Amino acid sequence: MRSFTVRGKTFGGVPRDHWQQLNARLDPEVDFVEIYRNVVTYEFPWDMNQALSFALFRTYAVPGIGRLLDATGEFTERVQKRYDDTGLLLEVPFLKGFDDPEARTAVRRINQMHRSYDIPNHEMLYVLSTFVVVPKRWIDDFGKRALSAAELDASVRYYRLLGKHLNITGMPETYAGFAELMDAYEVEHFAFDEGARRVADSTLALLLTFQPAFAARAVEVFSRALMDPPLRAAFGYAAPSPAAVAASRAALKIRGRALRLFPARMTAQTVADLPWVRSYPDGYDVAQLGSFPTPGLRGCPVRHEEPGVSA
Repeated sequence: MRSFTVRGKTFGGVPRDHWQQLNARLDPEVDFVEIYRNVVTYEFPWDMNQALSFALFRTYAVPGIGRLLDATGEFTERVQKRYDDTGLLLEVPFLKGFDDPEARTAVRRINQMHRSYDIPNHEMLYVLSTFVVVPKRWIDDFGKRALSAAELDASVRYYRLLGKHLNITGMPETYAGFAELMDAYEVEHFAFDEGARRVADSTLALLLTFQPAFAARAVEVFSRALMDPPLRAAFGYAAPSPAAVAASRAALKIRGRALRLFPARMTAQTVADLPWVRSYPDGYDVAQLGSFPTPGLRGCPVRHEEPGVSA
């Protein structure tokens, strides 16, 4: 099979369903990190980036989460850096595996930031549930194909392990459990908060900088069109017209169907490859990513069997 390269990314040379076939040969009980890596960086890189960004965005609609993010100023005064740091830190464990020293550093950094604030377990658990549920629903709606049962199982196992490293308790064991948890939590907790609205506005303003200026208005409407009514209501956003909602969703569905004709991507796409990740043009040190709000606070809250091992 012929292959071709576009902007440094190689396509083709293998069957279109190469990654689906490869993941089917792997065991999600053992190879879940590899399966999830294949899904995120090869099979659905754009979709997963959009879905995970949207997952984080919807967590702002929980007043306890949105209010804290507003108070820190990280998502209003330094939104580009915080956006970049979040993506870069979260991807290291699935790129390199949890036992890699750099992955341990990334998880340690996440824990250090969380430990600086009084964040209840139920909020951490809810955020984790969005990482499991939102991408699956996005790909069901807009992807070129659905996730296989093994790929979904691998995603659940991956985030359960990440949650263990973040000392999150009460995690469901199945996707259905995560979906039920997320939906019930949002019904109970979604509400308007001025600080959360500021965080949402700042994030959407950043999103508009990713596109040419002439497209800003269309992108803003497109973004609201993809929000479900409870999410829009929690932020106090006006609903776009039914025609705008239908057109936005149809455009993404058409994109997904068109991608079925493309050969398999053979070059991984990572967060650092994205043109809208702009904070570190000369590279970065994982240990320096994120915020350092409490000087002298170090370590990982998870106790490990091996002395001196954190994350």
